Amino acid sequence: MLSVEGLEAGYGRARVLFGVCVKVGEGRLTCVMGRNGVGKTTLLNTIMGVVPATGGSVVFEGRPVTGLSPDERVRLGMGYVPQGHDTFPQLSVMGNLMVTLEASPHKDATAVDDALEVFPGLKPLLNRPAGFLAGGRRRQLAMARVLVTRPRLLILDEPTEGIQPSIIIEIEEAIERLHASGLTMLLVEQYLDLALRLADDFVILDAGRVVRSGAAEELKGLDVHRLLAV
Repeated sequence: MLSVEGLEAGYGRARVLFGVCVKVGEGRLTCVMGRNGVGKTTLLNTIMGVVPATGGSVVFEGRPVTGLSPDERVRLGMGYVPQGHDTFPQLSVMGNLMVTLEASPHKDATAVDDALEVFPGLKPLLNRPAGFLAGGRRRQLAMARVLVTRPRLLILDEPTEGIQPSIIIEIEEAIERLHASGLTMLLVEQYLDLALRLADDFVILDAGRVVRSGAAEELKGLDVHRLLAV
């Protein structure tokens, strides 16, 4: 479904990615791992067009998207939840979902109900401004907003970062549910145990390059803690 070949990107003269190759098969969950500062977020941002690629290609469902804007990629079925709380703080939870629905290509009202089924903890909070939500609930709302667009590929950048343990469990359950439904996912995750439970495939980055990749079962035979040590 997603094929990244020889991807290069950076910020000004500072190169961050060096010939990165990643493949995500349809219905698979691929986890990107690596130490802090090795280029994981830059990789996701470049795949989504937030950071322009300076080399290589991104192909989604057989279509080259390297030159497309983030909005164009969303319309094609790519969904992205970046780090932090990507919400409208002044709008209610329902307002956030409805604004996203209005901007989505399909405008299928049932998508809001479906997103709330994935995150039922948001249901009692529909009238609360997003800016007054606890961090974990805001992260869930950010994910729910993207689900309203009905993506065929969901890209998540450290969805459990800085979240209280009870909400981490809920987010893990949501990811498992989405994976079981057949949704294709590309995930950056800081917790090795969680990544091992969720992933079908893995990619390990170091200094902007892929140093290991394969099926998740292969991680058990690697010195992963050395590769991921901060």
